[in-house]
Amino acid sequence: MTEAAPDPPFSAVNHNSPSAQSSLQYGSTDTLHSLCTNLHSQITTFLQEDVQTETLRAVQAQTKKSLAIIEKALDRYPLSSLSLSYNGGKDCLVLLILYLSLLPNHPELPSALPAIYIPPSHPFESVTAFTLSSAKKYHLRLDIHTADGNPQAAGKGKGAGGMKEAFAQYLGRNPSVEAIFVGTRRTDPHGGLLSSEGFDLTDGGWPRFMRVHPVIEWHYVEVWARGEAGEGLVNNRAEAQL
Repeated sequence: MTEAAPDPPFSAVNHNSPSAQSSLQYGSTDTLHSLCTNLHSQITTFLQEDVQTETLRAVQAQTKKSLAIIEKALDRYPLSSLSLSYNGGKDCLVLLILYLSLLPNHPELPSALPAIYIPPSHPFESVTAFTLSSAKKYHLRLDIHTADGNPQAAGKGKGAGGMKEAFAQYLGRNPSVEAIFVGTRRTDPHGGLLSSEGFDLTDGGWPRFMRVHPVIEWHYVEVWARGEAGEGLVNNRAEAQL
């Protein structure tokens, strides 16, 4: 059997475009392994710090809880069966940074990680551009899916038929995926129904997969944590160097 070619450092495949099999590929100055190694060091340093504000202490506590959920997912599933629902938002970025920080020594680490992007029905160009550029930065193999091949139907009402169809398309093309990381928080629509343990199997007519939501208990102020440790996500010193 011929050995499969390695994944490109970054690709974005739009399965609803006329040339659905084409992809945008970009190089990267850092490998996924070096990125994960750097993030692991940054997150570890942040967790060991004697921070001076209640907000940052809360961020440290939430970070530890989220890492524990991600570690449990990595114990339960092969890396090849895990994916990420990614839209470039702050919640997703917090999740992605923590996920990457646990992967530098993973024996199955590829050159790019699988992810699905479901654009909203009327996306802003700047948001789409950031989603694609950040996917490149973080070495995601980004699959872009909309409902029924119609971009206007994408994500029609979060959690409605459009999202279900998009995930069904994605799983149909990626049958090895068993669990998908999502950046849902408790205050999001339907977030109050999710388990605090971080794992919920889909139901209600959704395509079957395990939803893994490590940032479920994060609060808005913690996601946007600012203070002596820096601005932004979890720890700005980790994010700013990427």
